[in-house]
Amino acid sequence: MEKLNFVKDGVLRLPPGFRFHPTDEELVVQYLRRKVYSCPLPASIIPEVDVCKADPWDLPGDSEQERYFFSTREVKYPNGNRSNRATGSGYWKATGLDKQILTSRNNQAVGMKKTLVFYRGKPPHGSRTDWIMHEYRLVSPQTTPNSAPQAKNPTQGMENWVLCRIFLKKRNASKNEEDRENKQSNPQNGNTASSNIGKPKPVFYDFLGKEKTDLPLTQNAHSSSSGSSGITDVTTRETSDHEEESSTNCNNLSTFRRKQWP
Repeated sequence: MEKLNFVKDGVLRLPPGFRFHPTDEELVVQYLRRKVYSCPLPASIIPEVDVCKADPWDLPGDSEQERYFFSTREVKYPNGNRSNRATGSGYWKATGLDKQILTSRNNQAVGMKKTLVFYRGKPPHGSRTDWIMHEYRLVSPQTTPNSAPQAKNPTQGMENWVLCRIFLKKRNASKNEEDRENKQSNPQNGNTASSNIGKPKPVFYDFLGKEKTDLPLTQNAHSSSSGSSGITDVTTRETSDHEEESSTNCNNLSTFRRKQWP
């Protein structure tokens, strides 16, 4: 069977209509683990690039799209496990806690996912950018104390491979993505009852109530009627004034008629 190779000059080139959107489990199980154990890959679609040798915008591929790379972790100190993630113009800084990658069948841990943010300048005074990197690594094999000595770890002596997913986070979608990750990590924060705390409640006034006779007609009304609407008070007062004015006009009209017709 002919081996599929979609990488040319370190750049991913898929046929028109094809998209590469693997899940976290597929990246770890189908690509990273096969790469570490020197097994055939489903397709030669992820190039080998040292992501810390160049700035994120200078890496191969379209910077407007997600890019995937096989890379090796460079140890910062000879006697330590801390990785050196400094580039020419800045450095990658880890943020948050590492996420465990579980299989969909039996929830078995197969890898870890670390989120890093790119900063321009030198630490600790670098300026944060919108470049994000998800670094995937395999889970270290654990041995039980009662188990018999096994063969040497097949990964021992091999380069420490990781799989990197690099993309430019859009500002208008950054908040929605953070809220979605917070809800996935803390489901209790998505309670709708707690989200309504502090919101003003609507107030309804009944202007067509039947008990309008109890509304205050003067400013010296008893304090128990303080809950009545000032609009109704003004309406009642205007109605009373209108009746007095009508009575006065009727009296003036009768006087005028008596003078004209003795």
